[in-house]
Amino acid sequence: MASTRAAIRYAKAILDLANSKGVAEAVNNDMKSIASAIGTNAELSTFIQNPTTKVEVKESALLEVFADVNGVTKGLFHLLFENKRFEILEGIALEYKRLFDENNGVEVAKVTTAIPMDAALEAKVLAKVASLSDKKITIENIVDPSIIGGFILRIGDQQYNASVANRLQVLKRELSN
Repeated sequence: MASTRAAIRYAKAILDLANSKGVAEAVNNDMKSIASAIGTNAELSTFIQNPTTKVEVKESALLEVFADVNGVTKGLFHLLFENKRFEILEGIALEYKRLFDENNGVEVAKVTTAIPMDAALEAKVLAKVASLSDKKITIENIVDPSIIGGFILRIGDQQYNASVANRLQVLKRELSN
C-alpha cells in the first residue's frame, strides 16, 4: 500500500510528538504491529476501510484490539476519529516506521527468498549486507516462490541477485549466444 501525502503528514507529526515525549521507539513498535495486523488480517483491513462503519465504532474497536499501545498511538486513533481518516492508518504506520528508521540511521534491506528465511540464510544475507552498507540494517523478508532458490537483496537503489531463477536466465543467455 502506497503512502498518501496525508499519511506522510500524519506520520511526521506523530513522530515529532513521540520524539518530544521520548517514546518514539515505543510508538515505532506500535506502528509495526498495526501495519502487520492490517496487512495480514483482511477482516481488520476491510473494517477500517468500510465507509459505512461509524468512526466511533472504528476508534473503540482499535482501542480494544491495540489496548496496550502507547498514549501517543491512542492519540493518533483519536485524531483519525476526529478527521474521519481511519482508511489511511496502515499508510501512516508504514510511513512512521520508514521515518523512524531513517532518523536512526537504519536502512531496510529487502530480501526476497523462495521460502521464509531461516537463521542460517539470515546470517549469510547479513554478511553480504555488511559489505554493501555501513548503516544499521533491518531485514524485511519477502517470500516469492518464483525465484526458485537463493535470494535477491535490495538496499536502497542497490540490488544483488543471487536467485536460482536469475542464474538460469544468465545461463540461458550464455547458451543462446
